Amino acid sequence: MIDHHSLFLLLSALIAVLGLIFLVAVVKLNPVVTLLVTSLGLAVAVGMPMTTALHSFETGLGGILGHIAVIIALGTMLGKMMAESGAADRIAETLVRFFGEKNVPWAMVLIGLLIGLPAFFEVGFVLLVPVAFTVAQRTKTSMVLVGLPMAAGLSVVHGLVPPHPAAMLAVTIYKADVGRTILYALLIGIPTAIISGPVYAWLIAPHVHISSENPMARQLAGHAETRKIPGFWISVFTILLPVILMMIGSWASGSKDQNSVWISTLRIVGNDDFALLIGALMSFITLGTMRGFSLAPTATITLLVGAGGGFGRVLQDCGVSAAIVAVALRSHVSLLVLAWLLAALLRLATGSATVAMSAAASIVAPIALHTAGVHPELLAIATGAGSLLFSHVNDGGFWLVKEYFNMTVGETMKTWSIAETLISVVGFGLTAVAWYLV
Repeated sequence: MIDHHSLFLLLSALIAVLGLIFLVAVVKLNPVVTLLVTSLGLAVAVGMPMTTALHSFETGLGGILGHIAVIIALGTMLGKMMAESGAADRIAETLVRFFGEKNVPWAMVLIGLLIGLPAFFEVGFVLLVPVAFTVAQRTKTSMVLVGLPMAAGLSVVHGLVPPHPAAMLAVTIYKADVGRTILYALLIGIPTAIISGPVYAWLIAPHVHISSENPMARQLAGHAETRKIPGFWISVFTILLPVILMMIGSWASGSKDQNSVWISTLRIVGNDDFALLIGALMSFITLGTMRGFSLAPTATITLLVGAGGGFGRVLQDCGVSAAIVAVALRSHVSLLVLAWLLAALLRLATGSATVAMSAAASIVAPIALHTAGVHPELLAIATGAGSLLFSHVNDGGFWLVKEYFNMTVGETMKTWSIAETLISVVGFGLTAVAWYLV
């Protein structure tokens, strides 16, 4: 039985989320202000002191901004260089020529899977979005058909496939074999990305009509037709350089010789922020002299992403996450379902896939160690799949996709939120099949 307090917390959280969606999507209130007001309203409703609630919101917003602000700023800088120099055009032209215009969604899901391996979702997204804008413009294709498969590819890798940092977190907690986890994750992740990316994009694109006036696309628009366009490989090298550095940093973090100056240097160079900084600086050399541009749309996105993190932190600190864990542990389901369910519920509450993954794995791992017939590799994948369920208004990634693709809240839910849910459900379904076959 669920105790009355836990039930009250869960219902309060549900009402807050639904109210937030209504106020932003229907009433058209400012999302940042609405996120703050809703967070404080929820806190008051569940008996959380106002000063504590404000501090909680600030902590969540600050934690997200500490990571995302630099990424968006440097990513936008690098993206502007890609567009101005014509590098994004060159990559887009080559992809379209190789895959054909009708197969552009397949090209985008593939590049999302590859670029996303060492990078967190937000990093891969800001790196690839200039290419997505250019591909959509060249082929006169909806951003849903181009951008959704790309984002799905990035998300699948984020949650399921080591050596991505988030997926490696679950592998480490479960003490799973990395090689086997990668093999299983690829076998599960590739069909999952296909279904949630190109296939779903084809189904939903006719029902979503995005305005052709996109502030971010205009900000990143280049004028390369008036100058010499760089070659394909130098363009690819420029966009891959931060990715390569992050992979080196990931390798260095796993090295046994952590006291080595060389290893410490590689860890610093491979840090997300530092790798993007080097990539942006390198683009000045490989792609030409940087032009000035406005950062107004970027600033809006950064604040929105941070506010989403603040709302998620209030949900976490007021006891909603603890109530979810208590309910899930009383459900008496199989270990595989428990891992997915816990991660899914924590994702809905906190908005962070990484937080949901690490928290769920930490709860399930001690039980798994004392249970016979457990496959820790598949538990890690199931946890990752659960952590991707239904991205919504408390998830920074939701606002990132919404603002860059220039969609309404409703359109973002019909496209991105459902695509994330497909990744979660299909990924778990295939993991469950593998559990009984292995």
